[in-house]
Amino acid sequence: MTGLHWLGVALAGVTAVVHLWLAYAFVTGATGLAVGFLVAGVGFLAGAAAVLVDYRRRLFYALGIPFTLGQIGIWVAVTPPGEYLSPVAVTDKLAQVVLVVVLVVLLRRSS
Repeated sequence: MTGLHWLGVALAGVTAVVHLWLAYAFVTGATGLAVGFLVAGVGFLAGAAAVLVDYRRRLFYALGIPFTLGQIGIWVAVTPPGEYLSPVAVTDKLAQVVLVVVLVVLLRRSS
């Protein structure tokens, strides 16, 4: 694995932790949101794990790009404008934007 792979795994880990924490935070009130955050967190962990064990990396790079962009799109659609700059949101979205760039580079290099 290269440094770029490790960066991608770390970024996926950051956003996975944020999503799993949000799933826990919403579990008592907004159960639908909790399930969505749980699925997203597990998805990021699964992608990182696949890269770590060298399982069909190219496929996971290709799937990770729309998955991550979808997370950003959903966030834009459901987040009230006043919450765009919360520390958690900024950390998560910055990690996701950089993750998309990393995945695009890895995908291009793997072809």
